[in-house]
Amino acid sequence: MMQSAQMAYDRAITVFSPDGRLFQVEYAREAVKRGTTAIGIVFEDGAILMADKRIKSGLIEEKSIEKIFTIDGHIGAASSGLIGDARILIDHARLQAQSEKVTYGQDIIIESLVKKVCDLLQQYTQYGGVRPFGASLLITGIDETGISLFETDPSGLSTGFKADAIGYGRDAAVEILEKEYKGGMQLKDAAELGIKALKAGLEQGQGLGMVSVGVITKGQKFKILSLEETNKLIGTK
Repeated sequence: MMQSAQMAYDRAITVFSPDGRLFQVEYAREAVKRGTTAIGIVFEDGAILMADKRIKSGLIEEKSIEKIFTIDGHIGAASSGLIGDARILIDHARLQAQSEKVTYGQDIIIESLVKKVCDLLQQYTQYGGVRPFGASLLITGIDETGISLFETDPSGLSTGFKADAIGYGRDAAVEILEKEYKGGMQLKDAAELGIKALKAGLEQGQGLGMVSVGVITKGQKFKILSLEETNKLIGTK
């Protein structure tokens, strides 16, 4: 009976349930939870993004799996959830960053960019005939305000973090981050913590496979590391 009652409110994004819930938004969050885990950590001189690619077949070309993206020279992002949805959000973010340069002749502030992405997310929770984006982003970068790391939610909410995780293993990964994160960490320490958090989010008996890494440091642009650079940083083979 409860299931039937819920079905009356989960067919359209514009209908609230009697207890104030938007079931379609909650379903979008479940889509994010089904995505591979991504980690973001702010360290002393910058920030690092790490994502589990979870390549399930030896026939898949590793380069074709994108989990970390460059938005602008000073901004990068990692995604979890439906990758097609994430690409739309990334393209929107890139457009907003370029628009800021053309209009004002300056780099966009990270928090402002995040709000513009979340405005798009929120619009898709208010109109009939659309569905929420089934993806979340970790957006990081360095601007005149300092080093920033934000998480976006399908509802349009954004939250700033010193360290965060999204995707399948979020709860276990965040538990590790809360216990072991320290201010003033160096890049190597942050990378080691990120790997530990990614491993904590795996299913029992599952090993950590290919990891994608993006790094930004003060005075440098955001860079997605090559396989060789990643192996050197995190000590994998």
